[in-house]
Amino acid sequence: MPFETEALKNINLEIDKGEFVGIIGHTGCGKTTLLQLLNGLLKPTKGQILIDNIDIHQDKRKLREVRKKIGLSFQYPEAQFFEETISKEIAFGPNNMGVTGKELDERIQKSLKMVDMDYHCYKDRSPFTLSGGEMRRLAIASILAIEPEVVVLDEPTASLDPQSCSKILSVIVNLHQKYSKTIIMVSHNMEIMAELAKRIIVMEKGKVIMDDTPRNIFQYSIEKLENIGLSLPPVTYTMYKLKKIGKPISSGILTVEEAKDEILKLARSIKRK
Repeated sequence: MPFETEALKNINLEIDKGEFVGIIGHTGCGKTTLLQLLNGLLKPTKGQILIDNIDIHQDKRKLREVRKKIGLSFQYPEAQFFEETISKEIAFGPNNMGVTGKELDERIQKSLKMVDMDYHCYKDRSPFTLSGGEMRRLAIASILAIEPEVVVLDEPTASLDPQSCSKILSVIVNLHQKYSKTIIMVSHNMEIMAELAKRIIVMEKGKVIMDDTPRNIFQYSIEKLENIGLSLPPVTYTMYKLKKIGKPISSGILTVEEAKDEILKLARSIKRK
């Protein structure tokens, strides 16, 4: 094909149950394609997608089972809302899987609770009356209603104000810690990735070029990140610059709390002199 593009090249990844994995890279590097492969929305031209050691494209029944296990939230998922009420919006997925009656109502209640939205306050409201942050949480609730083991999120905080962003991140952390969901999240926000993800996959031009802990990536791969146009988390960059001008600062600072401790330690050492 004259305009054919190879979106992903020789990707070989294994993600374990219970992980919180962040995926970063420039627009067009293949992040969203990778997410759609995980959910079975796309079929690889080469290789296999294995979930629980089963090739998901072996037959359609296996693909249906995979889509129950892996819930995917697209970027700006609120653009796909179409039902009259929040309850109906959440019910759509499980309904298609044959869930009805009392069990369906229980799933609606549970999924709203998991995203910190009160069932009685929200169930009869139109999705289109919600704020941007509430819409994003409703989109996640709609995924949770199918009871997936893995929640895949493509830029869940995109275009949200700081308060809504904080609320969404709190929900995501809760899904991982309280409800034991495996989280796979794409984001351009390095600060969020540094604080939340336990493992970061860095992609460039359809390839995985780094796969490590946030601390190792932001401590030992600074030049490599800069060469592909990715920035450090702001607090990490500030501490990196202080170290570069000769200040005795530890490498790989990821959070404001860690930075505060380092600066106080530096101030005490200067005072003693």
